[in-house]
Amino acid sequence: MPFFSWRRCRRPALAVAALSALLAGCAPVQPDLVRVGRAQLQLPPGQWTTLAGDSTVFDVLPDDTAHDLPMQSRLLGLRSSSGELLASVLVQSNADNYPRDETLWTWSCPAQKGVQVEDAANGSSVRIDCLRYRRRADTEGYLAASRPQLARLLAAHQAVPAQPHSHIAYRYSTPEGGFIAVDVLADQRLLRPPTHNNLEFLRAGRPAQEWMHQLREAARVSPAMMDGRFVLPPFPQPLPQ
Repeated sequence: MPFFSWRRCRRPALAVAALSALLAGCAPVQPDLVRVGRAQLQLPPGQWTTLAGDSTVFDVLPDDTAHDLPMQSRLLGLRSSSGELLASVLVQSNADNYPRDETLWTWSCPAQKGVQVEDAANGSSVRIDCLRYRRRADTEGYLAASRPQLARLLAAHQAVPAQPHSHIAYRYSTPEGGFIAVDVLADQRLLRPPTHNNLEFLRAGRPAQEWMHQLREAARVSPAMMDGRFVLPPFPQPLPQ
């Protein structure tokens, strides 16, 4: 059963189903999807490898161990034909597929200097809908300061792109305990086209904005699907060779 209340959200469910069909129709067919807990990750074309995976438990309210949520995660890397690391993707999702009573989440989506933050849940305690974007994640010690656990994981598996890179993070949950999170460190060549004049420079950020909103919509679909399908959208720029 998906983590979605049909009685509460009938119209959104129809929209989610339509979006899922559209994403599935546009995505390449993959016979072996990457399993991340209840989710199945469908990756865009490229040389992807699994770098790490583990299980953990989320502390949610009410504050006792009976209400905690088991989660699973997987870290994947995208490489060029020459072996250069172009992107790292960390996905985290529920370990099982069972809805629960209303869940009170202890996460927040605070504003942060130098980070584009969109909180579509408006600070709700029963759901999360948080999109964050840092265009230059490789400067000012950003990742170590704001996401130290993620920074340690990436460093331990040599999963940080050497080129200037961006960080996109998205968290989504449902009141019934469904959860999915994705962190992407992407070489800027995957997100920004080359620029040759001021006008091109001013427009260069649009592909990244469009891509991260496609990522958000794809992640929102996953908790509503029986198989947890999460179709990672292709990066807007061709893979560097």
